[in-house]
Amino acid sequence: MKWFRRVLIVLITLVCGLVGYVLLTALRTERPVGFQITQTTDTDGSPFAIGVWYPTQAQPWPTTLLGVVLMNVARNAPISGDALPLVVISHGNGGGPASHADLALALANAGYIVAAPMHTGDNYADQSAFGSRSWLHRRTSELHATIDYMLKQWPSHDRINAERIGAFGFSAGGFTVLTAVGAQPDLRLIAKHCAELPEFVCKLLSTVKSPLLNANPPSLEAEFLPDVRIKAAVVAAPGLGFTMAPHGLDPIRVPIQLWGAANDSNVPYATNTKLVREALSARVEFHSVAGAGHFSFLTPCGLLAPAEICADQRGFDRKAFHRQMNASVIAFFEKNMNAEIH
Repeated sequence: MKWFRRVLIVLITLVCGLVGYVLLTALRTERPVGFQITQTTDTDGSPFAIGVWYPTQAQPWPTTLLGVVLMNVARNAPISGDALPLVVISHGNGGGPASHADLALALANAGYIVAAPMHTGDNYADQSAFGSRSWLHRRTSELHATIDYMLKQWPSHDRINAERIGAFGFSAGGFTVLTAVGAQPDLRLIAKHCAELPEFVCKLLSTVKSPLLNANPPSLEAEFLPDVRIKAAVVAAPGLGFTMAPHGLDPIRVPIQLWGAANDSNVPYATNTKLVREALSARVEFHSVAGAGHFSFLTPCGLLAPAEICADQRGFDRKAFHRQMNASVIAFFEKNMNAEIH
C-alpha cells in the first residue's frame, strides 16, 4: 500500500498547489472592493442580471468566481462613501459581466460604482437574441434600465451621484454605448455592407439567418433613445460602425474616448473604429493599440479562461496594456464627468 500513499500524497500536493496558484492569481485591488450580483427588468418585464462593484471597507477574499474570472472582493459587503460616480459597462457579443472585470475593479478601487448588465440573449450562456430584429435596440434599452435601477432601486442608490454617470462599451457593447449617448445608426446598411464587404459580424449573422441581412428588413425604423444622464463614454473596438457613418453620430454631444486595436480582424478598423473616429472628429480622444487584437480588450486571462479569447500577438503583454488602459479610462472619466455638455 506504500505506492498508494505516495500517489495520494502527490495528488494532494498537486491539488493544493493548483488551488494556491489560482487563489494567488485572482484579480486584486489596492483598496477593498465590494461585489454583488443583482437583478432588474427591462421595459417589457424581462429580467436580467447585473454585476456591481463598489468601494467598501470590508475584508476582500480571493474566492469570488465570475464566469471564469476569479476576484479578490468582499461579496455583498456594505458600501463605503457618498456621492460616488457610476459607470455602466456593456459587454460584447457572447460576453458577460466578467468580460471587463479588471476595469470594473480598477474603477471601484478609484471610488466608482460599476454596474455591468448581462445582456439578455446575447451572452456567453445564451445567444438566442443575437441577430434578431430587437437584438441591438434591446441592448441599449437594458443599459437605460440598468441606470434606472441603480439610481432608484439598488439598495445603496442614495450613495450615487446622479450627475456623474459614465459608460464603457466593447465591440457590440461599443455600439450599445454609442447609441445610448445619441448615435442613430441605419440598420438597413447591414445588408448592403455584408453583401459588398462581408466581415466577421456578417458571417455570424448569416449563421443565424438574421433578418438584419434582408435588403428591406421590417421593424428597424425605431430610433435608439439617448440617455442624457450619461456624461462621458469610453468605447473600444465598436462593432457595426459602418451603420453610423457619415451622419449617424452627429447627435452625440458627450466626450468620447475611443480605442482601436491595430490587429483587429473581428471588427476591422477601416469599416468600424475609423468611421467612428472620423465622424466624431474633434469630439473624440483616440487611442490606437499597437499589437492588440480584438480580444485584447477583454480581462487578462487566468488559468480558467478559454483559449479562443486569450490569443494575443507574440510579445503583446495584455496585463501591462490593461494597467495602462484602465488608468487612462479612469483619468478620462475624472476629467469629463463634471464637464458641462453643450
